[in-house]
Amino acid sequence: MRIIASILSGLLAFSAVAEGKKSYTIGLVAKSQGNPVFQAARVGAEQAAKDLGLKHGIQIKIDWRTPNEEDAQKQAEAIEQLVLSGADGIAVSCSDANKLTGAIDSSVKNGVPVATFDSDAPASKRFVTFGVDDEKCGEQVMENLATFMNGKGVVAILAGNQNAPNLQKRAQGVRKAAKKFPGITIRETFYHKETPQDAAAKVEQVMQSNPDITGWAFIGGWPLFTENALKWQPGTVKCVSVDALPPELAYLRSGHVQMLLAQQCFEWGYRSVEHLINKLHLKKDPAAVKDVSPLVPVTKENAEAFAKNWEKWLPK
Repeated sequence: MRIIASILSGLLAFSAVAEGKKSYTIGLVAKSQGNPVFQAARVGAEQAAKDLGLKHGIQIKIDWRTPNEEDAQKQAEAIEQLVLSGADGIAVSCSDANKLTGAIDSSVKNGVPVATFDSDAPASKRFVTFGVDDEKCGEQVMENLATFMNGKGVVAILAGNQNAPNLQKRAQGVRKAAKKFPGITIRETFYHKETPQDAAAKVEQVMQSNPDITGWAFIGGWPLFTENALKWQPGTVKCVSVDALPPELAYLRSGHVQMLLAQQCFEWGYRSVEHLINKLHLKKDPAAVKDVSPLVPVTKENAEAFAKNWEKWLPK
């Protein structure tokens, strides 16, 4: 009887493995609740959960564990809590790579794979990162800005959180590209808390102290989430910014901003879930650790066409 019971037990175990797991919980830890780019990432993750759930005949739950405001320590705690609560995989946008590497490595050690999106922790054990090539992003901002400035003038860089590795690389890219233009001078890189109000206040303060600035390289679009953030007359100061959310498109229309370089923030969530389900359910690793997402240039000419994307990405 024991032999039969043992055989039956083995068959049942084999059957369970063959069928595979039928439900997965994916933790999503973005930088902050209030930033619309991360709300779009959440919508993307939820859409991926629906699409991939139908495709593979499984259930996928998205567990959103994002701090109200940027706080790397709270992100690390969220990762720990997700592991303790039984999450199958985690996707995180890292506010501070140094503070999150330990939490990511601990998660992986406990059998919970981690993907990063938007902002990476390159020294961690995450298995994939999805987002723009940050240094090239900064270069693209500067090269387009220099074109609008006819290759001469004084440029300031607006750079958000000084500890965010993705933003450090973007600022580096701006400075690198500026060297191609002898007539361009970089005044300084200005950091600030990543809220629209703090960013707008920083721009205003810098312009009052440096009235000779004729160009702004925004490596994130933070001030453009508020109205009337740019106090100069349209066209007198040139500006190229990363991101192209609905409030930012208004600055293209008014002529205060010459170009927006849109990150595919809906895809941050979608692709992260896709990578995790591929790994967890299909036992497939990505082709490369870096899954690079191209930027989409948005100008006054294609602003209205691009705006239609947000009806899908940020449904009311």
